[in-house]
Amino acid sequence: MTLNDKQQQMCTDSQWDFSDLKAIFLNCTLKPSPELSHTQGLFDISKAIMQKNGVTVDELRPVDFNIAYGVWPDMTEHGWDTDDWPQISKRVMAADILVLGTSIWLGEKTSVATKVIERLYSSSGELNEHGQYAYYGRVGGCLVTGNEDGAKHCSMNILYSLQHLGCVIPPQADAAWLGEAGPGPSYLDPGSGGPENDFTNRNTTFMTWNLMHMARMIKDAGGIPAHGNQRASWDAGCRSDFPNPEHR
Repeated sequence: MTLNDKQQQMCTDSQWDFSDLKAIFLNCTLKPSPELSHTQGLFDISKAIMQKNGVTVDELRPVDFNIAYGVWPDMTEHGWDTDDWPQISKRVMAADILVLGTSIWLGEKTSVATKVIERLYSSSGELNEHGQYAYYGRVGGCLVTGNEDGAKHCSMNILYSLQHLGCVIPPQADAAWLGEAGPGPSYLDPGSGGPENDFTNRNTTFMTWNLMHMARMIKDAGGIPAHGNQRASWDAGCRSDFPNPEHR
């Protein structure tokens, strides 16, 4: 994906070093590779900006994998013959930035996106080295495409889910392109106007920079401070800033 002049200039003018950051893009399209995914078009813009700024980018389509249903980290331990989620989870946990993408069907995110969020949730009870929930310290965003209303609805659902898991959601952490309602051209179809749409390009660009800036700030700060948010301390009866009768 070729960046436009404004996007190129922002990369040229950058004074920040993002070269130690890693990002993963999960394209929750219903189309297996190598079918054309219109959501991929927005991904390619965001990825190009990150890569020009030294961010290491990973990407996958969950539909290409055999992901079991369920809310446990490895569903082969709960009756399923196979489950590719554990290998995907390792790639997610290796990233500082997580971007989910989806198309819109019946005003909702795809069934693949729902399954991915359920499986992300399966690791939400795990802890990091500071005793916080495992997703702490990561930032999240989302990209949406479609030919019907629902972009904001999908974004609200995805971004709420990511912050509930422990990700930080920076300002303006979503972007979308909606074509004419009905069976009109989709984002990457000839003549759609999608790749040239200034509103979508602006929001995709702002989202990407906000994700990088927030990830930079969190990494430089050593993560989210580990006070008042540690499961072990709470379970031990240590209520942050409140006296604990068991520890007098």
